[in-house]
Amino acid sequence: MANTLCMQDIRYLNLFEKIMKIRTRFCFKYNEALVFCVPKHLVNKAVGENGRNIKKMSEILGRRIKVIAFPESSRETENFIKTIVNPITFKNFDVRGGEIIISGGKNKAALIGRNKRRLLEMQKIVKDFFGKEFRII
Repeated sequence: MANTLCMQDIRYLNLFEKIMKIRTRFCFKYNEALVFCVPKHLVNKAVGENGRNIKKMSEILGRRIKVIAFPESSRETENFIKTIVNPITFKNFDVRGGEIIISGGKNKAALIGRNKRRLLEMQKIVKDFFGKEFRII
């Protein structure tokens, strides 16, 4: 996993650690939201009671914040991607060789986004986490 961090991402990670009291190395942007990945057993601690930590960080940064579970095995790939694109859904999920392919159906345009912004963001995320190509059909 060759995830390159810029200075802004490092600042986000430091703020996350200061507020949530959890250290993580995984932060990325998707659909104008900041998404942090933590181990599954620490998701509740990161969110805080009644979402207190998320609200505090969201107020400081002025952005939407998501905390999701880090995929610990290749079987959790589908759930990881579903969580990122939530509330948008997709029909089928398939892993073929070095590609992850999803079929969007009537939500295909929402998955791709204006000027392919969401598609490009998801391609970068999948490449960093799984080392595979990402396509929407």
